[in-house]
Amino acid sequence: MILFVVAGLCEIGGGYLIWQWLKEGKPLWYGIAGGFILVLYGVVATLQTASFGRVYAAYGGIFIMLALVWAWKVDGFKPDKYDMIGAAVAVLGAGIILYMPRQH
Repeated sequence: MILFVVAGLCEIGGGYLIWQWLKEGKPLWYGIAGGFILVLYGVVATLQTASFGRVYAAYGGIFIMLALVWAWKVDGFKPDKYDMIGAAVAVLGAGIILYMPRQH
């Protein structure tokens, strides 16, 4: 789970910096730092042991939850109950993808 969180923070943080540069008029170094962090996200994701497709499918659920936490803590957006329910369903789905026993 730690790798999912680190990857998610890299993706959200990198995207946020590029957003700040292009949409909010922040200096160019925001965009450069954001691009570097997004590359780091791609590297961190490869440290997972499951297959690419399964990792990225499960990561989607974790990303939804992290994006809401980021929006709340960084942007001051207050998620409502439907945001929280949707994130919980997505995380539950990610858990099913990752942890349910498979027959080979």
